[in-house]
Amino acid sequence: DRAAGGARADRPAVTAPAPPPAPPGAQPARGAVEAVWRIESARIVGALTRYTGDFELAEDVAQEALAEALVSWARDGAPANPVGWLLATARRRAIDGFRRRSARDERYARLAGRLAEGEAATGALQPPERTDELPWDPDRVDDDVLALMFIACHPVLSAEARVALTLRVVAGLSSEEIARAFLVPVPTVQARITRAKKTIGAAGVPFELPPADERRTRLGAVLSVLYVIFTEGSTATSGDDLLRTDLAREAVRLARMLAALLPREPEVHGLLALFELTAARFPARTGPDGEPVLLEDQDRRRWDRSAIRRGRAALDRAAAAGRGLGPYGLQAAIAACHALAPSVAETDWERVVLLYEALGRVAPSPVVELNRAVAVAMASGPQPALDLVDDLAATGRLAGSHLLPTVRAELLSRLGRTPEARAELDLAVRLCANARERAVLLRKAAALADGDEEIRG
Repeated sequence: DRAAGGARADRPAVTAPAPPPAPPGAQPARGAVEAVWRIESARIVGALTRYTGDFELAEDVAQEALAEALVSWARDGAPANPVGWLLATARRRAIDGFRRRSARDERYARLAGRLAEGEAATGALQPPERTDELPWDPDRVDDDVLALMFIACHPVLSAEARVALTLRVVAGLSSEEIARAFLVPVPTVQARITRAKKTIGAAGVPFELPPADERRTRLGAVLSVLYVIFTEGSTATSGDDLLRTDLAREAVRLARMLAALLPREPEVHGLLALFELTAARFPARTGPDGEPVLLEDQDRRRWDRSAIRRGRAALDRAAAAGRGLGPYGLQAAIAACHALAPSVAETDWERVVLLYEALGRVAPSPVVELNRAVAVAMASGPQPALDLVDDLAATGRLAGSHLLPTVRAELLSRLGRTPEARAELDLAVRLCANARERAVLLRKAAALADGDEEIRG
């Protein structure tokens, strides 16, 4: 017979020894390493990529340096120059790798020579002069970070790979953090990142800024990736939370970095303005339990006025270029209309309609048309807006989205067409993948049902 726990009844159970206590400085060291990596990862990986000439190797040795820092900093304390320490450590790891590779190549060369010459003695090939004479210029930080952004968002990569790689090597997020943000399995994120690195290597993408004539075209891919990251953070497409503020904050941080690196690109400032002005409303967008708070119900005193000031300043810089606002600048101008209005009723809806019309011309999309219809409803009433929505519905371009039936339900409700509005809300509930938004739609449907019962009663 065996007692509980698997020990024989006639023998005392053996208790597993307790794990050794963590070193006294382990937790502070981990916090210091994580903080440095989150802030400086782009500088570190960018400089190492230029040093090694190998994007994948650069990130590998950077991760090895981080692992070494966890042990060394816990024992000796954080160094005075943490970034310099990590760079020097990673560089040593890279040199070790070069030496191992050189020794391996030398052995292979000897073998090949002996096979070719019938085991005749041959002169050994000298290892390439790479170990101590590699270019190393730590002052080229700005170019390194910018080049890293362009590589992570290279057109040879898929959209999903660009987002994952940007968050990994530019923002410094772990695979677990990226997976949690986008609600996908960790192995999926890791596979995307691995494939992206191999694709970049196979395509021979050089670590350098694209030529000036290509930069503006390629910049669009960088801005698009940041926009996707922020949009997912500001309104999650699925899951139990409306906001993923950590993800949105990373997009804001990267946009600020990009604006500092490219101060003469108006759309960079336009994108930053859009992020700042939208993020300013985050404190009022959810209630105590995380439930969404609609714009008309938000306490505008909770809006972040500092973010609004930063957003307006970025928008002014975008407009000062004199080229006219691009798609991101126009969206920022719309966000500014909301940010500056004392209430929904006092918003300059006529200007919002005009801005959406301009946006529809420079960056046409069904979502822009739907948002314009909402603005038309506020400026001119629900019927002209419903006409626009019905025209959009006829195209089928938003057939799988809950947004169109949500807007249509609101307009039908304002027109007194309650049964049709309830049918649209039922459709919106079925299509909505975000639990928080779905709960709001269900409450609206219940309110319509209650109102209909009161009228009939």
